[in-house]
Amino acid sequence: MLADIKIVLVETTHPGNIGGVARAMKNMRMDNLCLVNPKIFPSADATSRASGADDILSKAIVYDSLQEAVADCQIVIGASARSRTISWPEITPRECAEKIIVHEPGKKVGILFGREHSGLKNHELDLCHFLLHIPCNSDFSSLNIAAAVQIVCYELFVAAGIKQEEKLVVGDQGENPLATTHQMDLFYDHFYQTLIDIGFMHPDKSKTIMRRLRRIFNRSHLDSKEVDILRGILRMAQGGPK
Repeated sequence: MLADIKIVLVETTHPGNIGGVARAMKNMRMDNLCLVNPKIFPSADATSRASGADDILSKAIVYDSLQEAVADCQIVIGASARSRTISWPEITPRECAEKIIVHEPGKKVGILFGREHSGLKNHELDLCHFLLHIPCNSDFSSLNIAAAVQIVCYELFVAAGIKQEEKLVVGDQGENPLATTHQMDLFYDHFYQTLIDIGFMHPDKSKTIMRRLRRIFNRSHLDSKEVDILRGILRMAQGGPK
């Protein structure tokens, strides 16, 4: 259950923070750590801060891009302390855990944590279905990345334990599992090109419109068959064969 959840760190500057995250994850029986363009890794500082969670570091996968890191994910959640001009559906760590463990069991999930000083960028949040916000002192709201990961992993650990105790029945995903991030990226590229082809958008403009359209489809949690149907409609709109 917890093995399906990726903790994804984006462009982490200090290797000690990577070690601290590995330790936080191992405390909560999570071991799927992904790193996107870390400034320094591997590192003796990371190993030292991991304090025995070396196995988490040794299994960590390093990616060149965030798109690659979450390509197989069906649900993507981005952690952010900052408010955004365009709002995303927002959840707390507890709501996040409940959604993943209770309501969406068995789904591939990526939880993103951004740069220490600037967090996630808007184009990275475009990949997210939800924005995760950790409630804390509004006068001092900046959390160390390892502390933020610890809070989220704790809620997931507790939710997983409660679920096991209640012996909830987990059904299969059915014939059509949720679309992966990679499938959705291909759909968005196709959708964007179609809007240009039919004259709805100019290729050098309307970035905000595309961002809002992404939010609509992200809220829908499309499955793979639904994506295929929509892309079929797009091909027809582009003048493809019937």
